[in-house]
Order: sequence, then structure tokens, then C-alpha cells
Amino acid sequence: MDIEGGVAIITGSSSGVGAACARLFAERGCNVVINYANNEAGAQKTEAACQAFNVETLLVKADVADDTDCQQMASAARKKWGRIDALVNNAGTTKFCAHDQLDGLSKQDFLDIYSVNTVGAFQMVRAVEPAMRKAGCGSIVNVASIAAVTGVGSSIAYAASKGALITMTLSLARALGPEIRVNAVCPGFIQGEWLEKGLGRQAYEKMKSGLEQAAPLGVTATADTVSEAILYFISGADIITGETLILDGGLHLSGAPLIRR
Repeated sequence: MDIEGGVAIITGSSSGVGAACARLFAERGCNVVINYANNEAGAQKTEAACQAFNVETLLVKADVADDTDCQQMASAARKKWGRIDALVNNAGTTKFCAHDQLDGLSKQDFLDIYSVNTVGAFQMVRAVEPAMRKAGCGSIVNVASIAAVTGVGSSIAYAASKGALITMTLSLARALGPEIRVNAVCPGFIQGEWLEKGLGRQAYEKMKSGLEQAAPLGVTATADTVSEAILYFISGADIITGETLILDGGLHLSGAPLIRR
């Protein structure tokens, strides 16, 4: 799929991987829907960066856990451009909780995390499907996590929600072909504010250093390296669907015990 002149919806694009995706897609000439739930200032910054590449943008405040918001976001894209070519399900949430602290997670925590990470992704796919079917092509990438593969992450609820997202990727790839391709990426530790804030500066630096030492490639992911993999699935992998790509510098090969998105 050639994304130049196309339209991509990128959920959770006010910062981190979502913002990096929006900038990269815009650089390649793709018009982008920039979505945020709370961080309006960050979304506006992303929009300005995208507009510097002379593409059109649409800034949408929407909570992907709300199906009405998902439908309205897709409808706004169709109204503005008459098409939706790509969807990146990047919006996500978690609660940092040690896995052996079972009392640290409530039923509501699970429901809140699943409502964004899993159900929200499904609702967005459902919202964009008609436009992609009508066009006869479309590409979707779900941003999961290495936590989905290892069971290690910011919390048990988070890991479980991302595992469900990978399973859903397989189901959707079967259901939506041949017009629509659905793939997933599983980043490991991603350098940036999200993890630093969740872990605390000292723990963040200690974990980053330890994981880089353990990884065969000696690196951890960045928002930019993850966005490049997402772009590949969108525009460079027309024969691929239902696949999950691990992005962790080979850390999963080492059996390192501490891996977090």
C-alpha cells in the first residue's frame, strides 16, 4: 500500500509511539488523524509537526473505550477525506502493579485496562471497516507489547489485555481479508516519558541499562524504531497479515526476566 496521499487514523497520538507514527506517516505524505483523550497540548504539538510536511491533519479528542467516540472519529475522517486507508491502534493504558501483589488489582482495574487496550482496538477496527471494505484495501496495526508474549509487564492486567489483543489480531486477519490486512507489533521496553513516569527515574534507568546489557543487539526500543516497524506493516508488507513482530533488540531470546512496554 502506498500511503502517499492516503489517510491514517493513529489513536493515542499525542505522545510516544503514536506521535512518532503520525510524524513518520506525514513525512511520507500521508494525511493523519491525530487522536488524544486528555493530552491536548501534546496532540497540538504532534499536529504542528505533521503539518510541517504539508499534509492535512484532523485533531480529534476521543476515548477509544467509548464506541460512540470511535464511530465519530471514523466518520470525521470519512467526511474530510472520503477515505480511510490505515489504522494504528496505539492508544493504551495500564496500572503499574507488581505481579505478586494480587490485591493491587481490582476488577475495575481489569475492566478499565481491557476497555482501552483490547475493546477499544476492536471498536476502532469496526468503525473503519466499512470505508476500507468499500475501497477494497486497508491496513491495520495493533500495538501490543512483549508483555503479551512473556507475561511480564507493568501489571498482570496489562499483560493479559495485550495477549488478548494478539489473539484478536489473528481473528480479525481471518475475518477481514482479503481487503484488509491486520498485524501487530510487540515492543519491549520503550525509552521515553511513559515508562519513566510509571517506574520512577531511578528504576527506569536501572532497568534500561540492564535490558540493554542483556539484549543480543544491545539496544532497547524507541518511539521512532517502533513507528518504523508499524510503517512497514502498513506500506511495505502487502502479502502479510495476522503476524506479530517482536521489537526488543532480541531480548526475548535471552530469557531476561524484566521486560515492560
